[in-house]
Amino acid sequence: MKFTLSWLKDHLETEASLDEILYALTDLGLEVEEVEDPAEKLGAFRICRVIEARQHPDADRLKLCRVATWPDGPEGRMEEVQVVCGAPNARTGLVGVFAPVGTHVPGTGVDLKPGVIRGVESNGMLCSERELELSDNHDGIIDLPEDAPVGVRFIDWRGLNDPMIYIKVTPNRPDALGVRGLARDLAARGLGRLKPQAIEPVKGAFKSPIGVRIDPALKEKGCPLFAGRVIRGVKNGPSPLWLQQRLKAIGLRPISALVDITNFFTFDQNRPLHVFDADKVKGDLRILPAKGGETLLALDDRTYAFQPGMMVISDDAGPESIAGVMGGEPSGCTEETVNVFLESAYWDPITVATTGRALRINSDARYRFERGVDPEFTLPGLEAATAMVLELCGGEASDVVMDGAVPAVERAYRLDPERVVSLVGMNIPEGEQRATLEALGFTLKGDMATPPSWRPDIQGEADLIEEVARIASLTKLEGKPMRRAKPGVPKPILTPMQMREKAARRMLAALGYNECVTYSFIDGASATLFGGGAEGTRIENPISSEMTHMRPSLLPGLLKAAARNQARGFMDLAFFEVGPVFSGGEPGEQEILATGLLVGNSAARDPYGSRRAVDLYDAKADAEAVLAALGAPSKLMFQRNAKDWWHPGRSARLSLGPKLILGSFGELHPKVLMATGVKGPAVAFAIHIGAIPFAKARTTTRPALDSSDLQAVERDFAFVVDHAVEALTLVNAAQGVDKALIEGVRVFDEFAGAKAEAQMGVGKKSLAITVRLQPRDKTLTDEEIEAVSAKVVAKVAAATGGVLRG
Repeated sequence: MKFTLSWLKDHLETEASLDEILYALTDLGLEVEEVEDPAEKLGAFRICRVIEARQHPDADRLKLCRVATWPDGPEGRMEEVQVVCGAPNARTGLVGVFAPVGTHVPGTGVDLKPGVIRGVESNGMLCSERELELSDNHDGIIDLPEDAPVGVRFIDWRGLNDPMIYIKVTPNRPDALGVRGLARDLAARGLGRLKPQAIEPVKGAFKSPIGVRIDPALKEKGCPLFAGRVIRGVKNGPSPLWLQQRLKAIGLRPISALVDITNFFTFDQNRPLHVFDADKVKGDLRILPAKGGETLLALDDRTYAFQPGMMVISDDAGPESIAGVMGGEPSGCTEETVNVFLESAYWDPITVATTGRALRINSDARYRFERGVDPEFTLPGLEAATAMVLELCGGEASDVVMDGAVPAVERAYRLDPERVVSLVGMNIPEGEQRATLEALGFTLKGDMATPPSWRPDIQGEADLIEEVARIASLTKLEGKPMRRAKPGVPKPILTPMQMREKAARRMLAALGYNECVTYSFIDGASATLFGGGAEGTRIENPISSEMTHMRPSLLPGLLKAAARNQARGFMDLAFFEVGPVFSGGEPGEQEILATGLLVGNSAARDPYGSRRAVDLYDAKADAEAVLAALGAPSKLMFQRNAKDWWHPGRSARLSLGPKLILGSFGELHPKVLMATGVKGPAVAFAIHIGAIPFAKARTTTRPALDSSDLQAVERDFAFVVDHAVEALTLVNAAQGVDKALIEGVRVFDEFAGAKAEAQMGVGKKSLAITVRLQPRDKTLTDEEIEAVSAKVVAKVAAATGGVLRG
């Protein structure tokens, strides 16, 4: 919605500045998108008088002009400057427009500086209309009347100092699509007084030769009211300068007085109108649904074919207008038009929107009718437009002809002042609440408020509260702390599971991962790839074909993010996400996972050869770090039966016992990487946050450090075992010899391959471990150490069949 400041002041009596008006509009919910202030562009240009113009001593086409730029200088005399001018109409006594040094000339994009032209100083510029972007005329400088006041700003004298304001109007505020509606809001805010608007009916001088009729099928829904009148003997010339300037300021092209009047009311009162050339109308006008196949050349010079059911305005010859959307060229007004039929109607918003979308027509009339115009202003708008036509174009008007009636839109809602204060959070007195609604056009009877006919968006008590809050300004809200439910130190707000999610995020971020937040909806193929895709997880009304199922895993979203990053040249990635996954559509078939993904290499290139591809041990280490941060036991079982999207030989499941699965880690299956378009090695892990047992005893303090001041002892063992024996089996066997004494067991060497088999036999390998003994009561003797070592050898032999390597 565009309008000018002077246009607004036609309806609003105010002394508020432009900045105050702009701030109030945005605060009222009418966001200001753009302001074009002519003073910023043309404010430096002033009216001047050429005291003397004589020939340049060194140029035939240049003149030296002594220019008076101010009538009364500091010492009671005119201020003069010398300007070199090449305009053919520069002469002594000319009153023109002067741009001083430092002015930006919009027509040329030049910032004026003092200059020397052919050896003569020049300070400033005498301007043409093109240099001020007033027209394309640059044959000479601007020549003003002799009585133009020297020293006054040119835009003030010419009436160009009228800022254009462009606001964004939400679809629920059709009343703000008219300047009067904006003035009403500003007056309610207190920025002035809404000027009264008295519309006197124009008495008809004769009976209208054109009648109107609405098809019965459209009277209830389509076109409840259609009215008009013939005005004969008009002169359709150019519209007055004030009207042309007003339309040009908002981006409309003046066409003729009749058309400009209808455009004016569209923006001034949010009342679209249409004028037919009455001499081109055959018979009466009928509003009826199209049968389908009819065509019309519209005013935009395009031919439209109607679908069955579309509303059209027809005469005896056929369609003449697309109802509520655009008029037709055959009955359009021209300079030769002398008799017109001025039409004002109320069209159903849904019907107009459907027709406009189907025909792909965007017009100011459609934009307003599909949002809802004031039905009660249908006839007053016709009377006001008739008066302007008679004033600007002459002629005489007929009686009004109409069919239908103004639709009943009256409704009332209860105003509860206490509820307003409670919801808004501001102490707004009841009197102020009622005054606000009355200023906006509401009618109050007791505690019931009836919205005005121009506010179709008011549909309940909550809307009344919103109007009061909007006018009072929510910027006045003061932040106040909420009262505590109970005195004293408040209890923790986060649940234990929320605390775990927070701890998982902190640990993963500390490990160098970047957090992702992806949709919980994925496509069916991806869901099936990760064990989902069941009917219970299918979305009934998906927002797109790629979001048809609830995700069974977080990996699809992370892999898509990795693929997008690789497509942009980022090959080494570390992503994580903590969020819900779904195994079904019923309550309880949902859990929270913490999932990490590593792609590419573990480090950047450097001279020390530290760059290597990520592997399953990177994922294992990070998964164990997350589990430790969440309070999981340090000793876990590793199972090979990972899901199908994991690499079968390079993945494992972490569990407490054979059934309680805490997570999975490893390389992703090649078919998964191929399906998702991820290149290079990719490893991942997924932790079931809710599966980790909570501590039986909860305390806010850390346990005391349990350390020993006795010397620890380490013993190394190398066992020859079958090639199929897992290192973990050997480590667990050694660890179980004496859990109190043995602090840790780790593998430090593996010797396998052809050379190993040549020394130890076919199918054999060597695993070397370090066993760390930490005494608590006394220093171990050699005999005690040897006894433990013997037990380690025996336990490993029993568990793996291994023997000490000779």
